[in-house]
Amino acid sequence: MNDTNKLKIGILGAGTIGKTLARKLAAAGHDVKVANSRGPETIDAETVATGAKAVTAAEAVQGVDVVILSTPPTALIKIASLLATLPAETVVMDTSNYHPFRDGRIAAIDAGQVESLWVVEQLGRPIVKAWNSLVTDSLVNKGRPAGSPGRIALPVAADRERDRRIGMRLVEDTGFDAVDAGTLAESWRQQPGAPSYCTDLTREELPAALASAERDRLAKRRNLATEVFLERFPKLGEEIPPADFVLRVHRTLFM
Repeated sequence: MNDTNKLKIGILGAGTIGKTLARKLAAAGHDVKVANSRGPETIDAETVATGAKAVTAAEAVQGVDVVILSTPPTALIKIASLLATLPAETVVMDTSNYHPFRDGRIAAIDAGQVESLWVVEQLGRPIVKAWNSLVTDSLVNKGRPAGSPGRIALPVAADRERDRRIGMRLVEDTGFDAVDAGTLAESWRQQPGAPSYCTDLTREELPAALASAERDRLAKRRNLATEVFLERFPKLGEEIPPADFVLRVHRTLFM
């Protein structure tokens, strides 16, 4: 793969995050395929408006340079078989976060395993962790050209240097500054409950937020935020809290 040219990208998951990435990356000039679990005929026109192609899940991972996973972590187990025959050099990027109220309990993560390392175990291959630390509304509406004042920055973690380089490039292509967040073992610093999670920080602010994260307090802070959201929005998941409210809660509890 020549990572200086346009990339062939397959996206698994066509919810708000997956379809937004499909639109943005296709608009940036990449060759993008997108799939969901229900079939290409169920993918809406907005998702493919900038040139992405709606395909089956099996087709989405064929002949691509990068696979982006945009599903809850519990769905990744089902995806593992699709990735089993990918070449070792194919970059796999994961956007997921663990939320027990939505996903049910994952014992290993509850016991302290880093979410990204749990994902690696399920998939049997290395990943890049990216786009997981952003409020959905910010992903959709707040991307800006490079050099724009106040441009939001996102952490990108990976174990392989080339994976990290490509992951950072694609984050930049979606309208956000990419910050090298180190290895997957350190990616807990961008998990729910951390100061970098869904707080819309700039390139100047993000490194300090990553450094100040407290691993033993992540779950408590994540759960506190969930309690606040459920109190105001009892059907959380079916209804989405306003973006400014999400930011206020996260900045108050996490920073």
